[in-house]
Amino acid sequence: MDAELLELLKSWKRITQFPADGDWLFSSPVQLGRLPWSYPQVSRVFHRAAKGAGIGKLPTHTLRHSYRSWLDAVGTPIAVQQKLMRHTDIRTTMNLYGDVVTDEMAQAHSKVVGLALSSSG
Repeated sequence: MDAELLELLKSWKRITQFPADGDWLFSSPVQLGRLPWSYPQVSRVFHRAAKGAGIGKLPTHTLRHSYRSWLDAVGTPIAVQQKLMRHTDIRTTMNLYGDVVTDEMAQAHSKVVGLALSSSG
């Protein structure tokens, strides 16, 4: 695990409602810390945050697609991406999670739009 992320999680653990060594990192207040947050709890909070940000409905699975895009954007070799995504078949990484949008793609698209709009005006 990345050292900076580990420190962030340790800091989070110290300020949570359930900070004891044996407590879950993301302890459920509904379960009085005896269990971690359930997927439905996480999903509700995620959906509420997306709605509050004006995004609308946003499934939590989009985080996997974002992760793959970020891995690609920082130049991670595809075999490493496959392992980090825990895909048994590299085709899953390439084909299902392969729609990567980089800064270069966004810049190229903007240039083409600029050409198209300037010639139509």
